[in-house]
Amino acid sequence: MSQLSFFGADTMPPAPADLSGLLAAHGRAGPTDGSAALTVDVDAEWRARAIARLVTDAGIEADIAVDGDRFTVTTAADSALVPLTNQWTGGGAKTVPPGWVPSSRAQRAWFLASGSMEVEGTQYVLGLDPAAPDTHAQLAQALMRAGIAPTLIGTRGSGRPGLRIAGKRRLTRLIENIGAPPDADAARRIWPRLEPGDRHL
Repeated sequence: MSQLSFFGADTMPPAPADLSGLLAAHGRAGPTDGSAALTVDVDAEWRARAIARLVTDAGIEADIAVDGDRFTVTTAADSALVPLTNQWTGGGAKTVPPGWVPSSRAQRAWFLASGSMEVEGTQYVLGLDPAAPDTHAQLAQALMRAGIAPTLIGTRGSGRPGLRIAGKRRLTRLIENIGAPPDADAARRIWPRLEPGDRHL
């Protein structure tokens, strides 16, 4: 039987690098007078609150702004975010750092920002930045380096780009890494989980 951990990253202390998962999604990074700040816009309060918690766990302040049914999480300008910003904004455009491997907390941040469920218990998607198409294939490779082989979807036409994760072993790895859902019914409804009969691998 495979024993699922509460959170694959519990063995490592939180760090600003964990927030790279927001940039793997549709987050933005920018320099501010020797410091840097991250911003990500999400469609649910539970996402915003959980992202803000990850930010504060990494030792950086966060603010949530509400505009109708949209929620924007913005970090404080902090020098600790400068290395991350430099790695992900080559030449003024978003770029994936060479050899980047998303940590467990980065995967959690990624799912909090853009994760969705396609088919309960069998298919989930990590959303990609539609404004940064050059990163899509690189992010698929990065997730493969983390031990989760995805399928790149939505890159043609008007489809929403993302990395589909399917199959018991891949989903088990994802679930172990990103941990338990935030304490909200809406989060629990879309959070990755296996069907009861699939937990014995």
